[in-house]
Amino acid sequence: QVQLVESGGGVVQAGGSLRLSCAASGRTFSNYAMGWFRQAPGKKREFVAAISWSGGSTYYADSVKGRFTISRDNAKNTVYLQMNSLKPEDTAVYYCAARRGVYTEYVATYDYWGQGTQVTVSS
Repeated sequence: QVQLVESGGGVVQAGGSLRLSCAASGRTFSNYAMGWFRQAPGKKREFVAAISWSGGSTYYADSVKGRFTISRDNAKNTVYLQMNSLKPEDTAVYYCAARRGVYTEYVATYDYWGQGTQVTVSS
């Protein structure tokens, strides 16, 4: 089992920045690829970014490419999502997720999920 706890959400004006954190406990963190997903009211959960177990490879949704950065610190069992130039359409609950093996952009392929953290971007 892997337990994931997100933090760092909040309310920010458009153009602002936030950094989300996801702390992991349980199994060996470095064995897992990590992903960030988000879900806006009335919409399906969607992929945001993913990172390989080593941190050497990352992948982003087109909607956040160039604005968001995913990173991880395996010594601290934590993955981060730095979000810059935020837009109102980025408003959602953000979730981190873990899976063994390579990362994917598909919700159903992740085995473990956090409880989510709310990000609200005001215009």
